[in-house]
Amino acid sequence: MAEADIAYAATAGAAGLALAISAWTWRLRARLGAREVEIERWLGGAQASAAASEGALTAFDDVRLALSPKGEAQAVFGSAEALSALAPGLEGLAAAQGVVEVLTGLHTGRMEALVQAGEAFETLMETPQGAWAVEGRPHGGSAWLRLSRLTGVGGEGGLDGAVGAGVLAEQSPAPTWVVDGAGRLVWANSAWLAETGAETLAEARERRISFDRGADGVVAEALRLNARQDGFRWTTAGGRRRAWKILAEPLAGGRGAVIAFAIEMTEAEETRDTLRRHVEAHDETLNHLADAVAIFGPSKRLAFHNTAFQSLFGVDPAWLDERPTHAELLDRLRQKRLLPEVVDYARWKADELDFYGAAQASPDDSWSLPDGRTLRVVRQPHPLGGILLIFSDITGELQLRSRYNAQIQVQRATLDKLNDAVAVFGSDGRLRLHNEAFETFWGVSGERLNEAGDFDAVAALCRPVLPDAALWLGLKARVADPDPESRVPIAGEGRTEDGRSAAWQTRPLPDGATLVAFSDVTARRGLEQALAAKEAALAESQALKREFVGSVSYELRTPLTTIVGYSELLEAMGDLPERSRQHAGAIRVAASHLARSIDDVLDMAQIDAGEMELTLGDVRVCDLLDEAAERIRPKVEGRGATLNLACPAGLQPIRADARRIAQAVDHLLEHACRAVSEGGAVSLSAEAGPNEVRIRVEDTGRGIPYHLQAHVFDRFVRRERGGPGVALALVKALVELHGGWAEVQSEPGKGAAFILHLPIDAEAPTAAPELRLEQ
Repeated sequence: MAEADIAYAATAGAAGLALAISAWTWRLRARLGAREVEIERWLGGAQASAAASEGALTAFDDVRLALSPKGEAQAVFGSAEALSALAPGLEGLAAAQGVVEVLTGLHTGRMEALVQAGEAFETLMETPQGAWAVEGRPHGGSAWLRLSRLTGVGGEGGLDGAVGAGVLAEQSPAPTWVVDGAGRLVWANSAWLAETGAETLAEARERRISFDRGADGVVAEALRLNARQDGFRWTTAGGRRRAWKILAEPLAGGRGAVIAFAIEMTEAEETRDTLRRHVEAHDETLNHLADAVAIFGPSKRLAFHNTAFQSLFGVDPAWLDERPTHAELLDRLRQKRLLPEVVDYARWKADELDFYGAAQASPDDSWSLPDGRTLRVVRQPHPLGGILLIFSDITGELQLRSRYNAQIQVQRATLDKLNDAVAVFGSDGRLRLHNEAFETFWGVSGERLNEAGDFDAVAALCRPVLPDAALWLGLKARVADPDPESRVPIAGEGRTEDGRSAAWQTRPLPDGATLVAFSDVTARRGLEQALAAKEAALAESQALKREFVGSVSYELRTPLTTIVGYSELLEAMGDLPERSRQHAGAIRVAASHLARSIDDVLDMAQIDAGEMELTLGDVRVCDLLDEAAERIRPKVEGRGATLNLACPAGLQPIRADARRIAQAVDHLLEHACRAVSEGGAVSLSAEAGPNEVRIRVEDTGRGIPYHLQAHVFDRFVRRERGGPGVALALVKALVELHGGWAEVQSEPGKGAAFILHLPIDAEAPTAAPELRLEQ
């Protein structure tokens, strides 16, 4: 080919290639423009979608956090306000990381399981600004957290529908509260706050107030098992015990929180406890009854029996506890021969079991057992179904009734033998019984008395003999009036129309009846008048005797004083022979003894006349005994005996007449001195008692015979030595005048002991009070 052709072909090819390239470029540019428009349209839609998503996330009060494989926050989405509330003072990822760290500290295991194993969880988190629901979810190989604020309608911290509460929970009278997975309080209603005494929920959280430790245990068990739990608790508040049923229910959705309810069961428990106590008291009461009680249920099985039932029939208690049927019990009792002997036992047993269909209680029945006992049987329908059986052993009652009837016959026969007229009227005023003397006293026949019947009719028959209207009115009040104040015994005396002296008396009887007795005391009154006259004459003679003794004693004192004086004068004369001086001394001693005896007689007469006055004062007993011992010591030692004195130190003074007590002690010492012989001993001692002081005078003489010891303190009693005496009688009278008493202890041949019991504080109406000496 020529070069020109080649050049032309090359130019034409280049031009075609350029044209083709231009066309391809135009087409590519057109396609790129369309693609760019499409991309711009898609980017605009994506941006709008992203904006909508971001708006959707920020429109609600929750936060979503993306976690890195190390469990750190790498992205945060959601409301800035919510994030700020979760982590105050922080923003963005720093705030998100703070929230993650808090959750990791609270739920370390769950956070690790979410990040490493992709295990989802739900729980609650408490912040100062409120409670948050926390959800952990794996997605596309990443871990996400969602935190939603729990806002409600019940006030601060109230629950929303997500937690299962609201207006109903807040207004509920039952204490209701929610705890998170860590067991911390999240929310509580007003009833819970009122029961625990917390003012606000914040205060309850701050003070860590709990409803009850046992209730916390039920809630913890519900958290652990993630299942509903219940329990029962008693609490004490305001001085009152209250019963609660605790219900703990995990929240729907498994967020690791539990809602708990405390339902008050106090009234139900008290009612149940009251019912239980009533049942126990009922059973205990039946167990204390003497009658045997058996209760059979609607199934005809033994439902209850008391102790008396088992004892009455001697049945094995273990067999009774197996709740045998009524028919089985009858068969067992028949084997033991504890049922009445009947010809047709099957028919008798069927009749017994027919009582289950009865609508009313059957009449009482009696069983005569082969062992001689008689039982009263009561059958009545039980209010709860079945039958109630009561067995009473009336064997003794029948015997007592028989004895009572015999006793009544004996009583009637006994009353008929009495001389007094006796009638018994019942509480209804009717004449029950009377004796024959009653008919004779009033001159009324027994037939007329029986026909009269009541008290008024009987009184009308008796009134002609004793027409005292006040008497019969008073007797009727005692017979017919049921007032206890009227049923008191009364007595009186009157004069009958025929001149007899009639004494009457009433006695209320235990059964409500009244006994009225009349007696003829005419002879008795005559005898009493005669005795009264004799007593007056005797009293007059006693007064004359005392006056005579006093007058004679005063008359004897003057010559005795003269005799004592002249005898002492003769003893003092120097030229009197010794024998004459001895005679004068004997006269002086005898005259002195006679003068002292006369003084004793005068003292006794003064005591008998009630004219002796005591000069009371504080007496030191030891000092009194010392002085008495010094006075009697020469006489005792003159008889060759010894005198022993014993008085405890610190003996309490007594209030008494020192001169009269010394007089009594002197008489006892002189008596002991006369009784003791050579080589013997006289002991004088004192000792303190609870409210008295005892003075003891003891000798080793020949003692006092037993038959004379009862009369040793009687006046003018002849003793073995002969002659009357008044000294010991005066001792007894002086001690009794002080409010004390005297006793003698003696064994013949071994001496005698006289003991004076003197009260610490003697009282004499005629004595002026003195001050007690300081001890």
